[in-house]
Amino acid sequence: MSKLTPIATAAAILTLSVAMNAQAQQAATTTEPDTVIVSGIRGSLQQSLSVKRNASSNVDVITAEDVGKMPDKNVADSLQRVPGVNISTSGAGSGGFDENDRVSMRGTAPSLTQTLINGHAVSSGDWFVLDQVGGAVGRSASYSLLPSEIVGQVVVYKAPTADQIEGGSSGTIDIKTRHPLDFKNAISMEATVQAVYATLPEKTDPQFSGLFNWKNESGTLGLMVQAFSEKRSLRRDGQELLQWTQVSPTNAAVKTNPDLANVWYPRLIGSSLFQQERKRKGGLIDLQFKPSRDFSLEATYFRSKLDASNYNTNYMTDMNGSGMLGAGVAPDPGYVIRNGTLVSASFTNKGTAATPLRYGIVDNIVREGAYAQSEFFDIDGKWRPTDKLTVTGKIGSTKGKGVTPSQGVFEGDVNNSGASYQLNGMGSPATVKFPSINTAVFTGTPLDWIFGVSPATTDDKESYGQIDAAFQIDAGPLREIKFGIRGTHHTRSNFEVAQGPNWSNTDVGGSTTNPAWNGTTYPGNFGSDLGGDFPKNVWMLDPAVLQAWGNLHSNRDVSRTYYQDMFDLKENTKAIYVQGELEGEGWSGNVGLRIVRTEGTSNGYQILPNQPAGQTLPAYPWGGYVYQTSTDNNSTIPLPSANFKFDLRSDLVGRLGISRTMTRPDYGALGGAVLLTDETHTGNGGNAHLKPVKSTNLDASLQWYFAPRALLSAGVFYMDLKDYVGYGTSNGEFLDTRASQEQNKAVFANYTITSPINVGAKVKGLELAAQVPVGGGFGIDGNVTLTDSHLDFGSCPAMQTATSGDPCDMLGASKTTANGGIFFENDTFNARISYAWRSDFLAAQDRGTPLYQAATGTLSASFNYNINKNLTLTISGQNLNNPILKNYIYNKDQPARFYANGAQYYAGLHMKY
Repeated sequence: MSKLTPIATAAAILTLSVAMNAQAQQAATTTEPDTVIVSGIRGSLQQSLSVKRNASSNVDVITAEDVGKMPDKNVADSLQRVPGVNISTSGAGSGGFDENDRVSMRGTAPSLTQTLINGHAVSSGDWFVLDQVGGAVGRSASYSLLPSEIVGQVVVYKAPTADQIEGGSSGTIDIKTRHPLDFKNAISMEATVQAVYATLPEKTDPQFSGLFNWKNESGTLGLMVQAFSEKRSLRRDGQELLQWTQVSPTNAAVKTNPDLANVWYPRLIGSSLFQQERKRKGGLIDLQFKPSRDFSLEATYFRSKLDASNYNTNYMTDMNGSGMLGAGVAPDPGYVIRNGTLVSASFTNKGTAATPLRYGIVDNIVREGAYAQSEFFDIDGKWRPTDKLTVTGKIGSTKGKGVTPSQGVFEGDVNNSGASYQLNGMGSPATVKFPSINTAVFTGTPLDWIFGVSPATTDDKESYGQIDAAFQIDAGPLREIKFGIRGTHHTRSNFEVAQGPNWSNTDVGGSTTNPAWNGTTYPGNFGSDLGGDFPKNVWMLDPAVLQAWGNLHSNRDVSRTYYQDMFDLKENTKAIYVQGELEGEGWSGNVGLRIVRTEGTSNGYQILPNQPAGQTLPAYPWGGYVYQTSTDNNSTIPLPSANFKFDLRSDLVGRLGISRTMTRPDYGALGGAVLLTDETHTGNGGNAHLKPVKSTNLDASLQWYFAPRALLSAGVFYMDLKDYVGYGTSNGEFLDTRASQEQNKAVFANYTITSPINVGAKVKGLELAAQVPVGGGFGIDGNVTLTDSHLDFGSCPAMQTATSGDPCDMLGASKTTANGGIFFENDTFNARISYAWRSDFLAAQDRGTPLYQAATGTLSASFNYNINKNLTLTISGQNLNNPILKNYIYNKDQPARFYANGAQYYAGLHMKY
């Protein structure tokens, strides 16, 4: 495939569109009628605006044609063009990639945005091990499991109503699949065959999706079957600056260099190469039965599995090595401190063959067979016993799973090399040198331990049932009463075994245990997109050799169960609601109340430093004893809502919504194990007593539908969040094992735990959006969202000593998000160019330290040419501007990540019958 530059690719698509449009206009011999039936992009935009305009509350809508004609590969790609919606490319632990994976709304974390499919919850898993276990485990859905092919319509609810499922404090996204009886023909078939070329791995992979739909002549019975199999090669070149820490005032280097005290520095600076082959496979089956207009029954099954084996290699300086600062060795004269950060330092090699000193660490980690999976089975029924009463019901279950079957890990020392680094802010990666060693030659020897986790498994399950009724009434402005009940049973659990040496099978740490190296090094163009001067010609092991070596030398016995990252949560919920639909002259609306009861149990662990008196607890391999706990956490929360729509003119709509919403805390925040220190009565871990997040919301907007398929809108929103989950200290009664031993009885004491805590938070913002057909088949659309948000810690003290940065920043909150696009369409072809941008935001808490992502934008384009009525040529590109993902810690003198993922080009045929 020809390697056009990103801008040239986009320009070529648009130029081709203009040229072909001119030919079409020259060939036209008739005048376009006043009323035109449109399809494709224009038809989908018209349908989306129609649903938005007629909705009783503030919503945004994307239709199937809209998704199909955009360069979208999963549902998140489409959602990033909705005002107020933010997209990120991964969960916190795995860093940034080239595929959108998490969705959030209105300057809040992804966990506060609820994702539904056909009105019910969907469980999903994560493929990366650090997202599967520990405190990072959240409630957000992974959109990498949701291909755009399943979409019939996506509705984004920004102003909730009482009849909607609770769970989205900032909003709800409902992905609606297509239904068999909605198709026009008795038999309908669609298939897309594509090839995707990824520029960094320089590989081309096949992708396929297909649909078959049948319905009988009377339109009372229908069956739809969808399937997809999409393979894609991924490579990420990066520099990672990990484990930022401060120089302790007691460090030996401070005695000779006092200015080093409390200065921040990155422990590890690594040349990181990540390689992966993703295979997304699955499908959807829908059986619909509608014998009359008053009764229908529909059963839907969906399953998606993302096979995500991956290989990660990293060649790192180690500031905690025996020849470096963490070991008390002062840097050479000439080091530079700026903004409280050691931005430049050199360490001359002082090691010898007889007394080696470590200046770096090299990691090779293969995770063969890692995968994430999501599935659900749902039955929907509808019955209208009278003209005024309609009853609907839903029952089903959903399961999500994330698995890392094994980790083959080789970690070796880089000895007697010396090391130096120079931080370059966010402009380019840090300059890194190992002056006395050739990084392209395998010289590492294993340590006497192997870090990591293996295996790791997460299971997420929910069963649900609900009954709703709507009764039409004519009592002044009250036109309809809705009411219903719903119940769920939800479980979330994980299991983890810490990886370590198999002492019975090897003398790990001796040179005889090294895996064989076949001379392979990083790809020749590694890091070329990042620029900078750091090790790029680096040795690496063959992943198959490493996997075999890891299987032989790693101990994965269950006796090494890593309780520190494990928990088991159960939640039973009950909800009832009543809602009145209102209508008057020039206005309509709804008022309702939903009451939600949550009964939760958190089964977790405490790691006690001593064996308690009178008990025999299992020893923890890394020190201490394992104590299992069970904590109940119940709540009953009323959620009132009111939404009003005002038809100010025939083309002008005003909306006002007031509501209270809720979200239950993240699983990892509730279930994280607690590690205690008896001497100081302190500890750290999860907080099983966290309350659900409650938010009081105000939403107001003005929408001007000034022409067909056209919209200008402006809206404001405000969220006052109570019991938002921040990070600080909490107090609780825990078993004091030291005092228990001394007194020979169980003694409990008050401990101060560094943990997630409930705090206040506020979000306010402005949304501006435009959708404008400009004639000749062209149109433009775009939106801007401005958000101001912060946590409420009173005076906002830092949880750790920081040189700068705002400890009150909320997760996922960009102050500015903008999207823009231009499209063209006629009967023969269509094209679209889109650009999405968001400003800096707090992406995660990385080992208790904030991790910000710098502003970034992505360019995408698509082109579809109708060869005939049944066959369409499709060409599209993602990440055409080759965006560099950049992260930093407290300020931009403290860079944390530089990632390049390259661009992806798709070409294929779409067949429709």
